[in-house]
Amino acid sequence: MTTLALILGCAGPGLSREEVAFFREVRPWGFILFKRNVESPDQVRALTAALREAVGRDDAPILIDQEGGRVQRMGRPHWQPYPAGRTYLRAGGPEAGPALAGLGARLMAHDLASVGINVDCAPVLDVPVAGAHDIIGDRAYGTDPAVVAAFGRAVAEGLMAGGVLPVVKHMPGHGRAGADSHHDLPVVEAGLADLDGHDFAPFRALADLPMAMTAHVVFTALDPAHPATTSARVIGEVVRGRIGFDGLLMTDDLSMKALAGGFRERAAAAFRAGCDVGLHCNGVRAEMEEVVAAAPALAGEALRRARAALARLAPAAGFDPAEARARLDAGLAAAA
Repeated sequence: MTTLALILGCAGPGLSREEVAFFREVRPWGFILFKRNVESPDQVRALTAALREAVGRDDAPILIDQEGGRVQRMGRPHWQPYPAGRTYLRAGGPEAGPALAGLGARLMAHDLASVGINVDCAPVLDVPVAGAHDIIGDRAYGTDPAVVAAFGRAVAEGLMAGGVLPVVKHMPGHGRAGADSHHDLPVVEAGLADLDGHDFAPFRALADLPMAMTAHVVFTALDPAHPATTSARVIGEVVRGRIGFDGLLMTDDLSMKALAGGFRERAAAAFRAGCDVGLHCNGVRAEMEEVVAAAPALAGEALRRARAALARLAPAAGFDPAEARARLDAGLAAAA
């Protein structure tokens, strides 16, 4: 049966009969959860099972944004909170910090895998610069590309050790953006040499990872007319070229206001540019129907990349979450 090259959201903590019928007919490749979908461990476990049952695939990827700090969809009272990415640098510096960040990621993976979530939209590899909008801010591990790459590698490995795939974001870089792409279209006017040596560097260092998310950002040195998500030049020459990423490339949320046009037009533009999978998050049926109308079947190189990503899912090895949490808390407290 055909699988569409889409990741979709759902409206609430459980699926309505209408949603089940829609997902069964559409058969998206995967799903993404937000706070509106999260109440308790048993509830999330039931929801992830219902989503997979709707599309008839036990391996359907189910994503969440669980970075720590400002961006974590699962929290108290059922799950322990995690610090923002920059906190690990403050706690351990560039030498010991990556190990702390990797330990935090391993704990997050334990939380996610226990409720059926197998993909985390992390690590953030964006490198902020002075004067940039704070939408990235302390979500970034630092302001030095080499430091960001080291922390990002540790987080990705921590997630994968816990049976959860990482999604690096936001390729090829959101760190210079002067606007929040949830609300406006950022335009970056840096030259290609600066971008290549700074913004692109962490993504190049982690180009072997299985999945990445695009940035809704215009880079005038590359394509002044289109944000990276819908730019064939950025995806072809930078993401697949200069960065060398050959994993599964998904869009950032197609409902964000940085993108222009109707939802069908946005999705079509992203697929034409070279994105493998479209991401639509808010669970609004009318919008999803437009995105579905533009989405191709998952086939060809996109299917190969999707299969290669899922092939890297491995069962978690023995792990003591209580001991790991104690080590993480001690490491963070030592620098407080």
